[in-house]
Amino acid sequence: MGCALLFLAYGTILGTWTSRIPAIRHGLGLSDTALSLALLAFAAGAIAGMQSAGKLVDRHGSRRVMIPAAGGDALLLIPPAFAPDLAVLVLCLFCFGAVHGMLNVAMNAYAVEVQRDAGRPIISSFHAVYSIGGFAGAAIGGLFARGGLGVGVTFAAVCAAAVVVVARAARLASVPESGAESALEPELGSGDAPPSEATPPLDHRSRIPGTFFLGVLAFCCLVGEGAAADWSAVYLRDDLGATAGFAALAYAAFSIAMTAGRLVGDRLTAALGPVRLVQCCGLVACLGLGAGLLVDEPMAAVIGFGCLGAGLSCIAPQVFAAAALRDPRRAGLAIARVASLGFLGFVVGPVLIGAISGLVGLPWALAVPVVLVLFVAAAATALRAPATAAETA
Repeated sequence: MGCALLFLAYGTILGTWTSRIPAIRHGLGLSDTALSLALLAFAAGAIAGMQSAGKLVDRHGSRRVMIPAAGGDALLLIPPAFAPDLAVLVLCLFCFGAVHGMLNVAMNAYAVEVQRDAGRPIISSFHAVYSIGGFAGAAIGGLFARGGLGVGVTFAAVCAAAVVVVARAARLASVPESGAESALEPELGSGDAPPSEATPPLDHRSRIPGTFFLGVLAFCCLVGEGAAADWSAVYLRDDLGATAGFAALAYAAFSIAMTAGRLVGDRLTAALGPVRLVQCCGLVACLGLGAGLLVDEPMAAVIGFGCLGAGLSCIAPQVFAAAALRDPRRAGLAIARVASLGFLGFVVGPVLIGAISGLVGLPWALAVPVVLVLFVAAAATALRAPATAAETA
């Protein structure tokens, strides 16, 4: 329950921030280029935070990192609302992004621990709670904006609510899940036990086999998420002639389908296994969006983006879980590396699609996520757990 509350707070904070970006832009009179620079600072901070979080999680344990990071994430939501100029906004967003990235890695590492302790798939449900939090944050931001309340008031209110949620999560997370914490933390390198011949010191510089390729799969997956967020409504409105209201349904369908997919993802994982599930999800995303683009009708596009959301819903959670199994003592570092590449895909993907769109048109450019999720489906065997020494003997 404590882990779910952190995913909820994480999604709500991000959703609230995203919903008030236009107000911040208007308040500072930022151009498109200036706003892009500020958002790039957030992305750079997030990647930097993810990298530092991996080492901290492996050294101190996920619980000792995620609770302070969650509190900091809530508090650092407020400063961007009061930034007087672009330079201060960039600094605020870099710091906000850094703590946000740390929380991402720490709570996913903890989710893997909870899943391992539960003895059944559970990580997709946590990601579903994150998606629900994103909806809640966007709705809160929209309601405050409609009520004429400022960005500072919006962020302060959400910060206060998030701090309460984090405090509750801290109390729940302090209780070991089924008493397994004592067994898990030494395995994950919490730093509680001194190094010995049986437990050698952690080496964060050495390569963790398989994590780079898992990061590539996360990159491919999040290119699709970024494409849906930034280009789905544009495609329906500019290329298919839909009204603005109908065009917005494309991303709504994507988001709802992704949340629904994550809600049933754990049951599907138990029934199919991670590899087969990711293969099926990749095919649903590829065939659904591909068919929607070929039909060239607004309703078909909405359904296509819905299929993309359903297909992508279970991939990232399974990739994170697979990364943690590559080296359980360095699970934090493995997740950090995979999450960084995935987040890079979310940032770079829309830019890449925009550049390709300028050359061949947006409908063809949106074929990029179709091809990438097909690649993910073909490469899903990379999610298989590495063989143990006993198995290979």
